[in-house]
Amino acid sequence: MALTPKDFDRFSAEVVEVKGDCSAGHKVGDKMEVSCYDSGGLCGFFYHDIFPSLSVMQFGGKFPWAKADRMTLKCVDEVNQVTLRVKKV
Repeated sequence: MALTPKDFDRFSAEVVEVKGDCSAGHKVGDKMEVSCYDSGGLCGFFYHDIFPSLSVMQFGGKFPWAKADRMTLKCVDEVNQVTLRVKKV
């Protein structure tokens, strides 16, 4: 039987900091659900950058510098940087 997106962990993401003005309009406190199958409304540039880390979390991997069920990630735009906290639901 083939696995579907419903068979994998879900993650909530919350914007915890914004330096400058996010061109996608993300604001502190914004919340969304993200996965490797759904960007949840996150800016495409940011989603593209976090996808590798998200896929590690989604499929059971772990980084030595982060807990397996949560991670803090930063947008590549250093001037208008958005910080996102992602955690397993």
